[in-house]
Amino acid sequence: MNKVIIGIVAKHTIEAKKRPNTYIRDEVKQAIFDNDAIAIGILPPENEIKLCGNEWKDTQTEKEKEDLITQISLCDGIIIQGGTQNDEYENIIAKYCYDNNIPILGICAGQNNIVRSLGGTTLKVTNPEKHNNTNDNYVHSIKINKDSRFYEIVNKDEMLVNSRHNNAVDKCPLLDKVAFCEDGYADGVKSKDKYFYIGLRFHPESLYKIDENHNKIFLEFIKVCKIRSNK
Repeated sequence: MNKVIIGIVAKHTIEAKKRPNTYIRDEVKQAIFDNDAIAIGILPPENEIKLCGNEWKDTQTEKEKEDLITQISLCDGIIIQGGTQNDEYENIIAKYCYDNNIPILGICAGQNNIVRSLGGTTLKVTNPEKHNNTNDNYVHSIKINKDSRFYEIVNKDEMLVNSRHNNAVDKCPLLDKVAFCEDGYADGVKSKDKYFYIGLRFHPESLYKIDENHNKIFLEFIKVCKIRSNK
């Protein structure tokens, strides 16, 4: 039986600069397997950490880019994870997926990656004590635009989310801001015309087992990936 294959972009660990390691969070891969799809890792092809912070950088060689694209070609959709650091290959993957209409879900820092890859910018939140909460469960609610794709997915104009971040979306010229917390920060952005190009500031992988609204995000993502792969 053919199953949807979701590539999860692995992140470098900054603690291991001498011997770089990469990781995929168990919660993220498990959300894919639990929804009857297959998760595989998209690994950085270079043997060094190329952090880019909140900027767009591209020092990848042509071979490194080819190796990234070869991995992406094995997948029906891509997830860019959250984390405290950003590598330039994550931005490059986000841009490639946009240009080639490959479904992508950016989570937390992954949201920042897809925003910056399309010429957008991010900023530091002014109240990190409120938004960088280590509690994996609910922290605040968000309002969802009723005319948005995100509203169609969860079928609600308000939902509870967690909050583990220090940054937020500032400008995103090619994306729509579609969900907001009470402080006005964008908790959800999406492409205007792609299959599924969505960034979320919260972590649905931490709540999908107990909250159907969060699981609907993964279900719809996998559904769209399957539709696209069958065309």
